Amino acid sequence: MGMVLANQTGSVAGWQTVLFAILLVGLIACLALEEKLHAKKSIIAGGFAIACLLLGAICDVLPFEKIVVGSHKVVEYEEFSAEFVVHTDDAAEPTKHPVHLDHEDPSEHRMLHVDGHRLEMPVFIPGIDWGVIAIILGSSLFVDVTSKSGLFSWIAIRVTKASAGDPLKLLVFYGVMTVVFSAVLNNVTAMIIVGSLTVVSLERLQRREQLLGFLLVEGLLTNIGGLLTLISSVPNIIVGTAAQISFAEFFWKSSPFVLVATVITIAMGAKMFQIRRLGSAEEQAEARELVSNFDENDGVESWRFFWFGTTMLILFIITIATTSILPLRIRYLGMGFIALAFAGVMLMRYKSEVDKFYKTVDWDLLGFFMALFVVIYVMEHAQVLTAIGDGLQKVVVNINATTATAKDASVLLVGAAVFSSVTDNIPLAAMLANILNSLGAPESSGLWWSVIFGANLGGNLTPIGSASTLVAVTIMHKHQIPMSFGGFVKAALIYAVVQIALALAYVVVFLR
Repeated sequence: MGMVLANQTGSVAGWQTVLFAILLVGLIACLALEEKLHAKKSIIAGGFAIACLLLGAICDVLPFEKIVVGSHKVVEYEEFSAEFVVHTDDAAEPTKHPVHLDHEDPSEHRMLHVDGHRLEMPVFIPGIDWGVIAIILGSSLFVDVTSKSGLFSWIAIRVTKASAGDPLKLLVFYGVMTVVFSAVLNNVTAMIIVGSLTVVSLERLQRREQLLGFLLVEGLLTNIGGLLTLISSVPNIIVGTAAQISFAEFFWKSSPFVLVATVITIAMGAKMFQIRRLGSAEEQAEARELVSNFDENDGVESWRFFWFGTTMLILFIITIATTSILPLRIRYLGMGFIALAFAGVMLMRYKSEVDKFYKTVDWDLLGFFMALFVVIYVMEHAQVLTAIGDGLQKVVVNINATTATAKDASVLLVGAAVFSSVTDNIPLAAMLANILNSLGAPESSGLWWSVIFGANLGGNLTPIGSASTLVAVTIMHKHQIPMSFGGFVKAALIYAVVQIALALAYVVVFLR
């Protein structure tokens, strides 16, 4: 979710917050019982989104004012004019601009928006993180069309040949690729690309039974890779900026944890899913012979389209990785626009039959995310996240540099992880960063890192805690691998517990 909305339409009673918290728990319980309910995730989340919106309207916790768009400044005013405000800025002569009050009643606030205009918009529309939706849709279409060039098959076979057919080497290669892509791109795009390559490799090696282990490990590694740099995830940016952590400092402090956590996660995955190195000389010889028969050029029907797809993939990765520094204000369009733009360019190759690619889009996944964002949006306005923050604030009381304890760091990290596993980690990170600021946490405090690690690693506890883990589950379903909400939690819990325990030790010992 792009931001936390602090202003409410009115005060929220305690019983209302409890009521909406019960709805959130109900959503989680229904998702856990998805198979028994025989309902898709989008239907479950959509039903709760409808209930939340209805109750939000009845309880008057939702903002129904018109939304101001196109405003470039918020200023304090003394005298209100219905149409214009006179101000000088850097101009020699006073200028006039249309203004919009924060609230319809000018007596309620003393702030106004300069320029822009008001729009009627359904209350749930601003609650949806359209950037995430655009990234998933654009990346999925881009990867699907690009795969028709034979590029992904070519890359997968080359990686498979480099592993000499050894499953453990292949897991290491794709695991490292996942972490790097998650750090420089974004978690969702990394999972879509690496997941597609993994399927090709394992099917060529006739080891499709190991696809579950590969995809699960890769899904978990996306959230570890998201810890590598300051710009790898939105919670990193929010908390890192509040704590004034530089890009270089963030990398040097987080990279040791990312390295160790990556090795441990791959090792655990290899052991639990019995992904072993080829032991005997006979097995190795058979694998080498099998791999030697692979021809990466088999899947290439048009070399012209292959090189076009290769160029577009390289440009896509570079553009996504450098979105924040793109010139001419293009960066403000966001990664979602870039993903959709590249998908649009690739679809031109099949302009008369694009409908076949639209049919392959996972609309259930997109519908689920939109409904989930609406639920969390209502929870924000119902003060459920504020109640979570207040609860953590009562527990974490020793904030000063000289008095902060290992217990404080542990409670904050675990609390952030647990709550980010069932809510959006972006508003949660913003709220916890504000709490640490208000309580006077110094820049050197390890408590900032507790929030960073907790908000990121919490996504590995449940499939809804992170967009990338849900994408991993979706890829499993696409290839007929059963994986329910409860099944994911059961399989991933031990990984998440180990990762969070490692983060606790790292924060307490090295970052305090």
